[in-house]
Amino acid sequence: MTTTTTTFVRRALVAVLAMVLVSFWSARADAANVGGTGVTGADSITRVTLAAGRDIPPGVTVDLLRRTMILAAGEKRYLRGRLEATSSTTGIVGLTQRVRCLNAAGATVPVVAASARNHEGSDATTYAIPGHLPLYADLLLTAPTAGVYTCVLQGTAYSTLPGTYHLTAVAGSTWLEADDTDRTGARWWQNPACESADLTGACTYVGGGPARRDAWVFYDDGTPVHQWQAHPDAATVSARANVELTTCYRGTSSCSDAMEAYPRGENAVVDTRFEFIQLDTTGHACRTHSTSARRTVTDDAHHSVGYSALSGIPIDSACGTRTFLMRVYVKHVSGQTVKIDGVQSGITSLTNGIALNHFS
Repeated sequence: MTTTTTTFVRRALVAVLAMVLVSFWSARADAANVGGTGVTGADSITRVTLAAGRDIPPGVTVDLLRRTMILAAGEKRYLRGRLEATSSTTGIVGLTQRVRCLNAAGATVPVVAASARNHEGSDATTYAIPGHLPLYADLLLTAPTAGVYTCVLQGTAYSTLPGTYHLTAVAGSTWLEADDTDRTGARWWQNPACESADLTGACTYVGGGPARRDAWVFYDDGTPVHQWQAHPDAATVSARANVELTTCYRGTSSCSDAMEAYPRGENAVVDTRFEFIQLDTTGHACRTHSTSARRTVTDDAHHSVGYSALSGIPIDSACGTRTFLMRVYVKHVSGQTVKIDGVQSGITSLTNGIALNHFS
C-alpha cells in the first residue's frame, strides 16, 4: 500500500471515531498485573506503580492498579492517576483513562473521573517521549457511608481500525496516588451532563457559527456557582482543574451536527485561564489567583485535557472572608469549534475541579 493510500485509510477510519466513554467493565486483572510498588511520601500520599507493562485491547476496559481504604462516613481522599501508553500500530486509537472507586458491594461511588485522547500512533513525535502518550485524571472521593472502598485505575482503547492491535500501559510511569489521611473540607466541582454524541444539544461549545465565542466553566455553563469556604485552620489552599475539549470536525460522532463546520485537519486553538478567587464581604473579587495557557487541539488527537493547578495560595485576612470561587475561562481563537466535555452516562466526569486545604 502506498504512503498516500495509507494516509487516506487512516484518516477515513479515524473520522468515525467517537469518544467511547460508556462504562465498560472488565473482569478483575490478575494480581500479578494489578499489583505494584507502594511508596509513602512526606505528604502522606501513597503511590502504587505498575510493575509490568499491561496490554489494553480495543473495546475492553482493563484494571491496571488499585488502592483499598477503610473510611469513615464523610471522609475525603484525593486521588490522582497517570496512564502512559504506547501503541502497537501507527494508526490512531482512542484512549480513555478512569479513576473509579467502589464500595464493598462493588457499586461505583460517587463519580468516575476520566480523561481521554486519541493515541496518534507508535510513530507519533508530538509527545515528550515519541510514541508515549500520558494521561492524568483527578478524583476527590467522599465516602457516603463508613466502610471499605477500593479505587481502581482503568484504561480503555477503542477504534475502527482493521486488524489486531493494542495499546500498552507502560510499567514504572503508570501509577495511582491516594491520600493516606482525610482531606478535611476539600471540595469537588464538575460541569453539567454532556454525552459524547450530544444528540440533545446539551453541551457547551466555543467557536464559530452557532457556538459561543467563549465560556466560563463552573460559572456560566449551567454549573451551580459554588462558593467554597477554606477551613478556619488552613494555612494555605490549592486548586486544580481538568478541562476536556473535543474538536468538532465534519463527520465526527463526538459533537452535535450543527457544530461541525470544517473538514478534518483544520484543528483548533483556544485560550484558557484558570481562576481561583478569594471573595470579599460583598461577594466580589478580593484576590484573584490565575494561570493561563494557549492550547492547540489537533483533529488527530481529537480530545485533549488541559491540566491547570495553583498551589501555595495564601488566605488574605484583609479580604474579610475565607470564601473562594473557582472558574475556567475558555476562548476560541481559531479553527474547529470545540466542545467542552462534561458528565457522561450520569457518572463519568471529564471536566472537573478540586480545592484543598493545607494545614502546615
